[in-house]
Amino acid sequence: METIRLVISLEAQMKWKIYQLDAKSAFLNGYLEEEVYVEQPLGYVVDGHEDKVLRLKKALYSLKQAPRAWNRCIDKYFQENGFVSCPNEYALYIKVYHNGDVLLICLYVDYLIFTGNNLSLFDELKKVISFEFEMTDLSLMSYYLGIEVKQMEEGIFLSQTSYAKEILKKFNMIDCNPVNTPMGIGLKLSKLGDEEKENRTLFKSLVGSLKYLTCTRSDILYTVGVVSRFMETPTSTHMKVAKRILRYLKCMLDFRMFYTSSDDYTLKGFCDSEFAGDIDNRKTTSGFVFFMVDCAMSWCSKKQTIVTLSTCESEYVAATSCTCHSIWLRKLLKGLHLSQVEATEIRIDNKSAQALTRNPMFHDQRNNIDTRYHFIRECIANKEVELKFVKTQDQVTDIFTKPLKFEDFRRLWSRL
Repeated sequence: METIRLVISLEAQMKWKIYQLDAKSAFLNGYLEEEVYVEQPLGYVVDGHEDKVLRLKKALYSLKQAPRAWNRCIDKYFQENGFVSCPNEYALYIKVYHNGDVLLICLYVDYLIFTGNNLSLFDELKKVISFEFEMTDLSLMSYYLGIEVKQMEEGIFLSQTSYAKEILKKFNMIDCNPVNTPMGIGLKLSKLGDEEKENRTLFKSLVGSLKYLTCTRSDILYTVGVVSRFMETPTSTHMKVAKRILRYLKCMLDFRMFYTSSDDYTLKGFCDSEFAGDIDNRKTTSGFVFFMVDCAMSWCSKKQTIVTLSTCESEYVAATSCTCHSIWLRKLLKGLHLSQVEATEIRIDNKSAQALTRNPMFHDQRNNIDTRYHFIRECIANKEVELKFVKTQDQVTDIFTKPLKFEDFRRLWSRL
């Protein structure tokens, strides 16, 4: 989904239109490389050979090999027709014509979205691909995997309003009292306690539904990440926090992301951490977000895998994770012929961590940090990333690492 947001962000900036195709009975198109046998179906049993089986040449639905066979088939078709698969995102294909025209295709199972700078290429693609596969032309992209897309001259709106309403109905919260933040300030959750246990299946269903909503709702990302830590043994407190997210959704049901047009394709990021925020194992929560112009198109909130000993260490580890992601985004943009010439700016609000990336002589502050987290220094030396200081009140990533007061939450949320 992150790649989809990136593609939509780029097309909005270039003022291109995005169209959509759906492959009918996609899994039936793939040829099998493995030997798979089936019993003769009723009504087609050959007299005198009732004890024999049939070997499949093409895939059938319910076969484990079917998805791979379909992907192999469609990938071969694209490459034979001049498309190049992006090496850092295999579901992304690009074709550059001799006259400079560009055609971009993004594949998700049997859904194809495509865009480019020449509308005549779209009709040609639909005509040619229909000779090979049976396709349904869904015209201009307006609904994709539960995401509502509204394409306008000024830009592109993304929302999951209908999906959010379905979640509220599913969990009987359509008439709940709304709240203006997804999580109460200063709240700390724990796995320990004597509270009443909740239904695990119901809780997992609720958290899973909310996690998919974070595809466009970055404002609930942190809270959903916190409650997902307690899916094995949820208590009444955990359920109460999860339902508060639903109450917040009721308040902000019509939230939409807007990607606008621009000539600036510079990537910039923010990262932050909440030191020892998990009271069970004292691990830190990291968060980062990447913008292109003023449009957030990639974000993450995740608990670190190690226990850090200071805020400097936790910020250093968070900055390294953010750097790894920025390298992937830079390579992805390069595959789309939008190379980032300058180093990607990553803004942090900890000067000690910033100094640690530049000066290896700070031995006392770095001797407890795993070697792999020093990857950031190589990236800075190669001028692929650059850490810059930002004031805490301007650190937009705070919304991904800790619960905030309404005023701070709304101020940072408006920047997303």
